[in-house]
Amino acid sequence: MQQLFEREVKDAYFDYDKADIRADARDNLSQTAQFLRSYPQVKIVIEGHCDERGSTEYNLALGDRRAAAAKQFLASLGISADRMETVSYGKERPFCTASDEACYTQNRRAHIVMGK
Repeated sequence: MQQLFEREVKDAYFDYDKADIRADARDNLSQTAQFLRSYPQVKIVIEGHCDERGSTEYNLALGDRRAAAAKQFLASLGISADRMETVSYGKERPFCTASDEACYTQNRRAHIVMGK
């Protein structure tokens, strides 16, 4: 199940300093919702992540808004809220550590992992 989850569930990426769902994120989250409808026993944790710019406190709040936006979008596609948890890591768990835009883009995301 873990391999299938990793192949079918897609992250949502965000613009700098934003928490609104972009068109590409809508596509990724729609694919994720399709997977979750097929496997109703699967729970998820939506992690909000940010790039390194800004204070720790600011980025924790922004990460929270990003995770909440992804959760709300999935809920609008019929995924039950009790199957989804959110957590914000702000800038504390970067996927990429270079200080450039290519890297920042990878870090601005709602990352979805399998829940317990």
